[in-house]
Amino acid sequence: MALVKFHNVLFLILTLLLAACGTTSSSTTETPAVSSTARPAPVEQPKPVDDGRPVIVVFGDSLSAGYGLETGQSFPDQLQKLLDSKKLDYRVVNQGISGDTTSGGLARVDQAIALKPKFVLLELGGNDGLRGIPVSNIRKNLDTMIRRFQEAGATVVLVGITLPRNYGDDYIKGFEKNYTDLAKEYRLPHVPFLLEGIWTPTGSVPGMFQEDGIHPTAKGTPVMAATVFKKIEKLL
Repeated sequence: MALVKFHNVLFLILTLLLAACGTTSSSTTETPAVSSTARPAPVEQPKPVDDGRPVIVVFGDSLSAGYGLETGQSFPDQLQKLLDSKKLDYRVVNQGISGDTTSGGLARVDQAIALKPKFVLLELGGNDGLRGIPVSNIRKNLDTMIRRFQEAGATVVLVGITLPRNYGDDYIKGFEKNYTDLAKEYRLPHVPFLLEGIWTPTGSVPGMFQEDGIHPTAKGTPVMAATVFKKIEKLL
């Protein structure tokens, strides 16, 4: 029963992700009603300032953008604090955009490459999955972004997510397999689930999510940063 409850809650979170970010979904899946309570506007990322340190670009959607949080509270901000505390001299640049898809990411790859990143944390695909976009299309876009970043000299860390169970076993397996297969093919560091430690088989950890039940709080983002740091620490 606990596992069923977890899947139900995860379904609500991921299915509402697009609506909460103010995007229009092309999926035929009916979206549950959303509360009319006003939601905070997406955080506008500050313009990066080159200070000479090697750059880590976080290239993702609302989970990276820090939707609903104050400036300085997103998981990339927390990752920067963690790196500083470890005296690892890198500059984290947050290029998360709420509601973004792999096709949207592909269209803005050059913006990230212009920063000459040492590392790119590629966190995209969740919104594609919610729209029911063919897994082959998602993979093609991720594959192209990986190659573009690698050709520019960056090390790519592939950050994954999963989907609600009602999308069907075949689609979900294919969706998740995109990340594992690409990580294996390109020998990439791979974070299977960005929300590890925030969600458990019995539901959410208290205080880790905002009132919308979708986006992490300032208490949850340090956990996300720690999850990512475990994968990149040896590389740094």
